[in-house]
Order: sequence, then C-alpha cells, then structure tokens
Amino acid sequence: MKDKLVRGNSMDGAIRVFAAVTTDLVNEAQRIHHTYPVATAALGRLLTAAAIMGAAGLKNETDSMTVQIKGEGEIQNLVAVTDCHSRVRGYISNPYVDRPLNKKGKLDVGGAIGGGYLSVIRDLGMKEPYIGQVPLVSGEIAEDITYYYAKSEQIPTSVALGVLVDTDNTAIAAGGFMIQLMPEATDDMAVRLEEILKELPPVTSMIREGMSAEDILFRVTDGFSMICENNAVTPKYECKCSKERMEKALISIGREEFTALIEEQGEAELTCQFCDNKYLFTKQELLELLEKAK
Repeated sequence: MKDKLVRGNSMDGAIRVFAAVTTDLVNEAQRIHHTYPVATAALGRLLTAAAIMGAAGLKNETDSMTVQIKGEGEIQNLVAVTDCHSRVRGYISNPYVDRPLNKKGKLDVGGAIGGGYLSVIRDLGMKEPYIGQVPLVSGEIAEDITYYYAKSEQIPTSVALGVLVDTDNTAIAAGGFMIQLMPEATDDMAVRLEEILKELPPVTSMIREGMSAEDILFRVTDGFSMICENNAVTPKYECKCSKERMEKALISIGREEFTALIEEQGEAELTCQFCDNKYLFTKQELLELLEKAK
C-alpha cells in the first residue's frame, strides 16, 4: 500500500478525520537512524502523528510544527518536525533501545519512554511560536496526543497510531488516523464514534489487509455521511539541512567558542541529527565564516 494522507469531513461539518499510511516514510527513518524495533515503533508513531498534525494544523508554506517527547526512560528525547505538506523529519536519542514485549505482547514503547511530557511547537511566522505542553499519559504516543488536543486545544480528539516491525527492524505496516469532533457534534455522535473505535482492528492490521488511507477514513466513520476531500498528500521523510544551515549553527556558538574551535581543531565536521548527512568545513572556510560573522 503506497503512502498517502487523506482528510475528510462529515456532510454536516461535525466530524473531521485524517487517515494516513506511512510505511515507506517510517522505513526511510529506520534506514537513516538504524533503529531497533522499539525505537522504530516509537519514532515511526511520532513521525506519523506529526504528518497528520501538520495536515490538520498548518496552512502556509513557511509554517512548521515540532512535536517533542521528553521521556524519563531509555528514550529521553524523541522529536518530529513537519510542514503543511506532511514532509517530516525526526530524531530519537536512543535508536538501539531494546526491551521485552509488554503485557499485551506488543513492543513496549511506553516503558521505553517512561514518564515525562509532550510539547507541540507551532511556528506560524509570528514573533513568538505557539507552545503547548502536557504531561505524558502513557508514553504510547497516540494516547498522549489525544490528551494534548483535549487539554491544550480543547478539541475532543481520538488518535490511533501503529507500526508493525519485522525481524530485520523495518516496518511491515505503519499508519494512523485522527478523528476530531467539531462544535456542531452532538453527544449521540460522540457515543456512536466511541462504539466504532472500540470494535476497530489495529491500524496495522487494516493496512496489512490492503486498506488504503481512504478505506481507513471511511472505516473509522462507518455509518456517518462522509466526504473525502481531494487534497491528499504523500507524507515523506525529508530533511531540510544544508551547508548554509550548518554555517548558521557554527556562527551561533559565539565568537569566542568559534575562535577556540579553529585554533584547537583547525577544521569542523557537523552531522545533521535528522538525516545523518555530514558537512566538513576546512580551516579556510571557518576563517572566512568568522570574518562574515563580524
């Protein structure tokens, strides 16, 4: 099943849904970060969530959203950054985390993250970015994002995320969906949706059965009159790093530290944490940068 992210609304505007298949995206992240199964699942879930949240909450080309989990377990830092086209990049502090399966026989993402908090930073080109932060509910990510929307955005939301990992650490199936109730929604609608969600198979099971993002959208709102919008996107793992960005990072360390770096090391190699690309700066380049920084 090809990667795709679709959005839909009920005819009366009371429900909005986003559904995504992100298997290729998650496998690209796994390839770059060499993640073990628990880390593949954790990073894959957060990247999928960010792709959906970007589609839901960003409008302009220059807008960006960062979703970050600060954990207290073996995974202390988990980051995903997205734009309005669901082009995402991410980072995990411990790609080699390995744990026994949890009580449900699933990969123990919640145990690997432990307690902590979830932050959502939306940069919409204003003077200050909007920052929302909530404590983690379970560390399983989907429940934490559901809780974030209820607390920070006051939108009744249900999020499901799934990454099924193969024996070689890659994803067999990955994806997710987000359902939100708009102000027009009635209590009866909320109850009906809750009943549907209780009976749903896992997202990864639906994808393995060959269901597309559109199929999932209609499956999770079965019985409601839904319209699938025609503005689907292909969520992608895409890094925006460049030598120019690395130059800015070097300049930002401050004149004293920069001078010391040139004197002590004579050159610098910077690695992008999102895509593992390496950028080498010769002594001559560093001296020219130092001149520019003046």
